[in-house]
Amino acid sequence: MVYVAIMGHGVVGSGVAEVLLKNADSIAKKAGKSIEVKRILDLREFPDSPLADRFTKDFNEILNDEEIRIVVETMGGLHPSYEFVKACLESGKSVVTSNKELVAAKGDELLKIAKDKNLNFLFEASVGGGIPILRPLDQCLAANEVAEIAGILNGTTNFMLTKMIEDNMGFDEALKLAQDLGYAEREPSADVDGHDAARKICILASLAFGRHVFPDQVHTEGIRNVSLDDVRCAEKMGGVIKLIGRAKKQGDKISCVVAPMVVDAESNLLAQVRDVFNGIMVRGDVIGDVLFYGRGAGKLPTASAVVADVIDEVKHIEKRKTLFWESGAADYVLPYTADSTAAMVRVKNADPAQIERVFGAVRVLYHEGEELGFVTPVMTEEALAAAVNAVEAISCIRVAE
Repeated sequence: MVYVAIMGHGVVGSGVAEVLLKNADSIAKKAGKSIEVKRILDLREFPDSPLADRFTKDFNEILNDEEIRIVVETMGGLHPSYEFVKACLESGKSVVTSNKELVAAKGDELLKIAKDKNLNFLFEASVGGGIPILRPLDQCLAANEVAEIAGILNGTTNFMLTKMIEDNMGFDEALKLAQDLGYAEREPSADVDGHDAARKICILASLAFGRHVFPDQVHTEGIRNVSLDDVRCAEKMGGVIKLIGRAKKQGDKISCVVAPMVVDAESNLLAQVRDVFNGIMVRGDVIGDVLFYGRGAGKLPTASAVVADVIDEVKHIEKRKTLFWESGAADYVLPYTADSTAAMVRVKNADPAQIERVFGAVRVLYHEGEELGFVTPVMTEEALAAAVNAVEAISCIRVAE
C-alpha cells in the first residue's frame, strides 16, 4: 500500500481523487501496489465527497505524516504551491504536479532537490493536459537531438481563433462565447495575452534542450490584436492564424517566442488543430517531425496524466527517474530581435514603390482601394520591426516556417 495526499480539490484535484477511486483495481495492477488517498488539503468543506473524512485544512498534517510517500499538487499558482512542494520534497516525499506556473518558474530548483533526495518530481499534466508529451520527449525520443518544438499550447485561444476563422466572429464575440462555455476565465489575460502558452513552451524547451528557460526570457504576444481582416488576409495566402509557442536550438543557445503566426493550411499539420485541441510538433534529427495531438485541458484528461505520474512514482518509490534539466542562465535565450522570420503585413495609404524600398521584394496578396496586404521576405525581427514602423502598418503577423 502506498499512501498519497492531494493538495487542492478543484477541477483537477477532484478529478485525480475520482480516477484513483474509480480505477483503483486496475491502477494497483499497473503500479504493483495499492494506492490510497490519505489526506486532501483544501480550505473548503466537501461533506458529500466519498473521501470526506480525509480532508484537512492544515498542510502540516500532510508534511509530518511519514506514511504519505507521494503528494499531488493541484492548487495552481506559484504561492503557496512552491513552498508546499519544496517542503514535501525536502521531507522525503515525491511530488506530482499539474501546475505549469510552478514548473516554469521553479522547475530547475525542485528537480535538483528531488535528485539530491533520490525522489521524483513529475509534471506530465503541466503541458498539454491529457496529451502525453513530456514522457515521450524524455524517453521515447531520447535518441534524437531535438532541433525545434512548436505548438498550439492553449485551447482557449485556439477555440477563439477557430471561431474567427470558420464563423466570422470578431475577437470580442469569440471571447464571450469561450467564457460562456467555460473555456475562458472571466479574467482571460493568461490565455489571450499568451502567458499560459509561454509557461508551457518554457517547460518543453527546458526538457528538450536540458537547461531551464524562464517565462520572462520568452518574447510573448497574445491574440488581442488579431482582427477578422487579418484572418481574411491569411486566407488569401493559403494559411490560418494560430497562437504558436516555438523554441529552436541555436548552437549552444536557443530562441523562444510565443506569438500569433500564419500557418500554411496545406503543408503544416498544426493548421488542422481546431477548437480547444492542442497540437505539439517535435522535430528530431533522427525521427523528423512528430505531432502530439489531443485535448489540452479538462478535468478527467488532466487527471489522467496526473494519475499516470503517480503510478510511475509508485513504481519508482525507491529510485529516481531520469527526468532532469540544469539551471538556466541570463544569456541562454537569445534576444528575439536576432531571430529571422517572414511576416504578413497590412498597410493603408500604400505606396507599392515605398513598400519595395523598405521591405525588399514582397509577395502582394491584395491591393484593394487604399489597403495593401503582402508577405515580406525573411528578415531579422529587428529589421522587420523597423520596416513596419516606417510604413505605419495596420498589422504584422509572423509566418510560421
